[in-house]
Amino acid sequence: MGLPFTSDQFFGVFAEYNRSFWFVALALWFASAAALAGAWRNPRRFSGALMYLLATLWVWSAVAYHAFLFTRINPAAWLFAGLFTIEGVLLFRAAARRRIESLSLAGPISGLGIALACYALAYPLVSFGIGRRFAEIPTFGVPCPTAILTIGVLLTVRGGPPLSLAVIPAVWAFIGGSAALLFGVWTDYVLPAAGIALGGYLAIYRSGQTSGSHRVRSR
Repeated sequence: MGLPFTSDQFFGVFAEYNRSFWFVALALWFASAAALAGAWRNPRRFSGALMYLLATLWVWSAVAYHAFLFTRINPAAWLFAGLFTIEGVLLFRAAARRRIESLSLAGPISGLGIALACYALAYPLVSFGIGRRFAEIPTFGVPCPTAILTIGVLLTVRGGPPLSLAVIPAVWAFIGGSAALLFGVWTDYVLPAAGIALGGYLAIYRSGQTSGSHRVRSR
């Protein structure tokens, strides 16, 4: 069964987003860069601010992109808006509880997470660099770069990311990745790979926890 919208309609939504909200997208980009830099310098102090910023991005994408724009061409966007709102609320709760410390790990998984976060910031320029007109490219504050940034940050969380925060970004990695394949959005080809990396990290971390608990009980 085909999608209920055409490629022109799909990219037309991005064009309208850029016309209507370019100033918000720019502000969110600078805020994201500042939050990442702060968490990089002092994870304990600025991780909460980074989580609040991620929550804001998910809620903004739910309202401005999915509910206000994407529902005009795809009724399923109402469901997507709900999922993005739930993720935003979960991130707000995590930030308020101050139990998450990001960008404080060393190793290949954390390095991958940092690379994904940097890629999310570079996303608008990469989109422009592959040859699509600037007016129609996904810029910032839209679903896919938001998911890439969030997955990147979750891969750097000390103690492993909470499952509640990881499920929706991982699910969107494959929903958004399907659009990348269908419409040739090359910048989003990273998204499914990011989802697989997050799922693998969670599986490895949780299996380690389980085996550790078994060892404790055996003693």
